[in-house]
Amino acid sequence: MLSYLVGRRRRLVATLISILVTIYILTRHKKVSHEEDADAAFEETTKGPRLAILVPFRDRFDELMTFVPYMTRYLQNQPIGPFKIFILNQSNKYRFNRGALANVGFMLAKSQSDYIAIHDIDLIPVNRNLSYGYPETGPHHLTAPEYHPNYNYDKYFGGILLISNEHFELVNGFSNRYFGWGLEDDEFYTRVKAAKLKISRPMNLTTGKNDTFIHFHYGRKRDSNRSREQRDALKYRDRITGLRDLKYSVTSKHSLMIDGEFECLVFNIELHCDTKQTPWCLPNHTKQRGHATSKKTTTQ
Repeated sequence: MLSYLVGRRRRLVATLISILVTIYILTRHKKVSHEEDADAAFEETTKGPRLAILVPFRDRFDELMTFVPYMTRYLQNQPIGPFKIFILNQSNKYRFNRGALANVGFMLAKSQSDYIAIHDIDLIPVNRNLSYGYPETGPHHLTAPEYHPNYNYDKYFGGILLISNEHFELVNGFSNRYFGWGLEDDEFYTRVKAAKLKISRPMNLTTGKNDTFIHFHYGRKRDSNRSREQRDALKYRDRITGLRDLKYSVTSKHSLMIDGEFECLVFNIELHCDTKQTPWCLPNHTKQRGHATSKKTTTQ
């Protein structure tokens, strides 16, 4: 009896060791595969134009945990081709620059995608009739003013915007000068209009401003202060900066799996700032120069 118990214990220990070794090997293999996935983002399991969801990001981890699982499920129920979610984390000291991060995301994704969705992380669609399909005729502004829960001015162009790679390159992407929260989408609107691209928006939905999207901003203060120097410099359309003069470095990249099944690609990005050209990129600039807030000041 004793020899039987000893033998059984040895078999159980051997089985346990075998399981642990297998888990270790699979984990190592999965980690390596994830690093490779950051370069080869799309698996050709479905046909159709490839979509890259570009999410400018900094310190929004609560929103991230909600956004990735929800959007993965939502897009899986859309009649679209393969998609991947790119989290574009600004990791250096400069003020947040949504437009420049979108430009970086495009450069990282363009060889593996056909179109992009520039997407706020705190805004998710509820109405199932909203389309993330390929915007063949021109940019598709999903968060039309009549459906966005917070904004209603006619030229609002932020939130969620789908645009083909061809058209994004045509307009030279976003301006890189918009450090701090807001206004980069207004300037991008002038670029799209100058290129005579046709803008489409959802129409005739059965939902309205309160139930087409959910905006779940968790009360963090937005960096919307602008010095008078910055406000005056950004009154007019930026005809210089964009994709063609973009400077950045990717310090690391990895695949993040949430709840064991919802994957996104995370890129840690350091943006470049010429403090002579855009001194307002520095965190303390508004404190040194005095500040003011402004809305919709960009003109052609």
